[in-house]
Amino acid sequence: MDSRPHTARVAVTPAAGEVLRTLAARHGPLMFHQSGGCCDGSSPMCYPVGMFRTGSGDVLLGALAVDGLDPIEVYMSKSQFEYWKYTHLTIDVVDGRGGGFSVESPEGKRFLTRSRMLDDAELADLGLVPAVPRT
Repeated sequence: MDSRPHTARVAVTPAAGEVLRTLAARHGPLMFHQSGGCCDGSSPMCYPVGMFRTGSGDVLLGALAVDGLDPIEVYMSKSQFEYWKYTHLTIDVVDGRGGGFSVESPEGKRFLTRSRMLDDAELADLGLVPAVPRT
């Protein structure tokens, strides 16, 4: 039996998926790093794989499934994850100009993160609370 969590921590909207397909055609495989509030606020920053280096101070939240693309990994710093570990994050896109570091910036679009609290079952699946026995 597989004991790994089945709860996804990250997702992507169809609109963001469309923009990601366009960007991947231009830049190749992509990844995200959830910004912690510096230069571009708390925007999810999209980079070509290899342009932003992750390390031991980062947590892999999961990978976005976008039809026609390789999985797009999403990272966050460990210190920020301590504050956000009880949330599910959805990458979305809106019109507007985001920060200059993220690859969608010249497109007149910007990615943003929508979040919600994980429910009790998701928290238990991720080991954040004890599992409640079913009766």
